Amino acid sequence: GGGFHHCSSDKGGGFCAYADITLAIKFLFERVQGVSKATIIDLDAHQGNGHERDFMDDHRVYILDAYNRYIYPGDGFAKRAIKRKVELEWGTEDTEYLQKVHTHVEGALNELKPDIIVYNAGTDVLDGDPLGGLAISPQGVVKRDEVVFRAARRRRIPILMVTSGGYQKRTARIIADSILNLHSLGLINKELAISGAENPKVEQMIRDSAKDLCNLS
Repeated sequence: GGGFHHCSSDKGGGFCAYADITLAIKFLFERVQGVSKATIIDLDAHQGNGHERDFMDDHRVYILDAYNRYIYPGDGFAKRAIKRKVELEWGTEDTEYLQKVHTHVEGALNELKPDIIVYNAGTDVLDGDPLGGLAISPQGVVKRDEVVFRAARRRRIPILMVTSGGYQKRTARIIADSILNLHSLGLINKELAISGAENPKVEQMIRDSAKDLCNLS
């Protein structure tokens, strides 16, 4: 869940009630020693204007945003915060989309190696989504997530994934398929998540969170 990217610290919008991406990054900056740079990779079909407004003048945060240029929110002011802007046309399909995702994810992480990646993995890019206006197949979404995780893992950068928008009944199944694919490729699992965090403070935070989840179950 999560990925309420239209909500800023002082204003809601677009089905988003609180700014979880902003809160997560600010928490890490304030509470985890050694975490001083973050990259937001926002691949929801809509522009992530909430976190963009929150980090407008914060050079610690690099924002890559790929979105349908013709749909909500069309926030010109917030676009000033985007370091790597990828504006997509109506009906963009897999081949073009995946090429752009690969090129710009690699480019963003080459420009700045962050201490953490926050990946907003919206499935409203799917063909037939009533709000997204793009035409990505289920296989394209699975491959997209794989591209992002491979780029992060090669650089040993920990990644926080939130699932954001998606307005079709099949969305949950596709998210599950993507997570299963990432697991089958060894890109996510408990051991890799812990060993992938070069910062020992982040490693301890992951261990503590895993322990808390076990206590809840």
